[in-house]
Amino acid sequence: MTNAPIADRRSTLRTHHGDTFDDPYEWLREKESPEVVAHLEAENAHTDAETAHLAGLRETLFEEIKGRVQETDLSVPTRRGDWWYYSRTVEGAQYPIHCRAAADADDWTPPQLTPNVAVPGEVVLLDGNVEAEGHEFFSLGAFDTSDDATKLLWSTDFEGDEVYTIRVRDLTTGETLADEIPNTAGAFFTPDGSAILYTTRDDAWRPDTLWLHALGTPVSEDVQLFHEPDEKFWLGAGITRSRKYLVIGVGSSITSEEYLVDLAGPLTAEPRIVWPRAEGVEYSVEHAVVDGEDRLLILHNDDALDFELVSVAAEAPQGARRIILPHEPGRRLLGVDAFRDFATVEYRAEGLERVGLLDYTTDAVADIPFDEPLYSAGVSGNPEWHSPFLRLGYTSFVTPGTVYDLDLATKELLLRKRVTVLGGYDPTEYGQRRDWATADDGTRVPISLVWKKEFGAPGETPRPLHLYGYGSYEHSIDPGFSVARLSELDRGVVFAVAHVRGGGEMGRQWYEDGKLLHKRNTFTDFVASARHLVDTGVTAPDRLVAEGGSAGGLLMGAVTNLAPELFTGVLAAVPFVDALTTILDPSLPLTVIEWDEWGDPLHDADVYAYMKSYSPYENVRDGVQYPRILAVTSLNDTRVLYVEPAKWVARLREAGASDVLLKCEMVAGHGGVSGRYNSWRERAFELAWLLDTLGLAD
Repeated sequence: MTNAPIADRRSTLRTHHGDTFDDPYEWLREKESPEVVAHLEAENAHTDAETAHLAGLRETLFEEIKGRVQETDLSVPTRRGDWWYYSRTVEGAQYPIHCRAAADADDWTPPQLTPNVAVPGEVVLLDGNVEAEGHEFFSLGAFDTSDDATKLLWSTDFEGDEVYTIRVRDLTTGETLADEIPNTAGAFFTPDGSAILYTTRDDAWRPDTLWLHALGTPVSEDVQLFHEPDEKFWLGAGITRSRKYLVIGVGSSITSEEYLVDLAGPLTAEPRIVWPRAEGVEYSVEHAVVDGEDRLLILHNDDALDFELVSVAAEAPQGARRIILPHEPGRRLLGVDAFRDFATVEYRAEGLERVGLLDYTTDAVADIPFDEPLYSAGVSGNPEWHSPFLRLGYTSFVTPGTVYDLDLATKELLLRKRVTVLGGYDPTEYGQRRDWATADDGTRVPISLVWKKEFGAPGETPRPLHLYGYGSYEHSIDPGFSVARLSELDRGVVFAVAHVRGGGEMGRQWYEDGKLLHKRNTFTDFVASARHLVDTGVTAPDRLVAEGGSAGGLLMGAVTNLAPELFTGVLAAVPFVDALTTILDPSLPLTVIEWDEWGDPLHDADVYAYMKSYSPYENVRDGVQYPRILAVTSLNDTRVLYVEPAKWVARLREAGASDVLLKCEMVAGHGGVSGRYNSWRERAFELAWLLDTLGLAD
């Protein structure tokens, strides 16, 4: 074992609410300091040395992932106007190539595209590989074509900080126009294609302003259409599927407000408010035409914890509400998409996603049935106001990503594409099921498991187990297929997801019970899940590795402090482990917005004390036998700054943790490196460490 880098202790005092904390590693926050960069590079060198023996396994895993992927492939075309839009991937190329081909006016059945077979009339709109030339990092942001199909806009990020530059191309001539707009967030064309609507961020990285840019004019002349001054709210915008309204939405974690601009008039008209914001009330708006009348379908939680769906007159949205789907505890309404003749309703019940069709005439909702016990399904890729088909996405732990079209006349699900897994993958060789753990307060916590059957069912004998968790922002970790995960399952590892409170798997109350002053439930639920898996013989502490990323990385840091004896390894990706320091500083990106999720420790002494009691960095314990830890971060991450895992690793080493590694990507963002081959290599690195920790590296 090589000597790990030891960061100097340098006193930095932080005093709030009468409490003083001496932070010895805060100096690592100076990102531009040569000393800090040198320390991060030393951490990377140490990690490289400590994992050098896994080089062969990493290469094997990379080749396994690569060998299962059909590298030259095409997506299912999506109809928009007179064109079919799709993307293709090419063997050896990192990024997708975005294309289109002309559609027959009356044929809505997507063409069957075959890898390595030329598509008649194909037009390449944007080649990500060309865009990425000369850059270590590339991310495509906005991508939109004008309604008349003559112009393309796209935006790029070459740093990983999610700050994008917009460019425009004339698709009739192939010429890139002089219009170039830097420092943007989102963007899209106005319906007539003569202008661009885009958002920009403030110094705290909050999208706060909507602008109108007329093509061919200087950016300095762009018109500000809307500004949200409240630093707790972020801004977004879009055009309804009907192309009737521009919708401007502002929202915090718990409150939202939306405005309409009728596209029949000038875009500079004063936006019309739908419902005035009320603390704790969230809502979203869709435009529908019912019996010839413009209506707004509004999904809201005003005195409806799991949301209710109502209809209001578009001209008088604050008038009478007609209830379409009343609030039903345990049925969490997630979203509505309005089309010319019907709407779709996506909701969650008993921990699973459901999709239903809403009949405008009867208000009845007919569910679309799926036959696996665990799955994920949703409406995806339906830009047209009227189509004979509804596009759906589907997957499960054992079923690769699948695209269906629902024939709206016959209600038949038509399989358009299932991701090809090379190498003879057979889904019947794998099993999936749901277990339930009991938390300290008696709450039943769902756990999803997937395994390869040849090694026996979980519980027959203790097996190596990879336990994943998240548990924040009402984000659900739903069943999904992973090519990379097969490399674990085929070596006998059981993969499991602990659906802890703070996520949204079991409805809005599940989220409420895992945030603010209930945040500890997220951590104790994960510990209870791990103990359940041990107590039922599914695994054992010396065969259990935990993983989580971002807010799930906070979960990893917290459970490592709470129950280090339960885990042999912990993989923490871009981990939010210095939570209190970050949430105390309103100058940092997104901090003020985050107060709705974590509480406001700057102004509330109780929140400060509560967060200090669980923040992983401040609660590292001296003299404890910690599991092996791998922390992965990115220098340019704007969501969870690299300094958080850097400080955490330094404190763990100071406390005596003997096997702690930090891997910092020096050119990447919150999502890690860019490019599919780079991403596969990054995952192969993590999986090699995980398998080594489980004793399966040979």
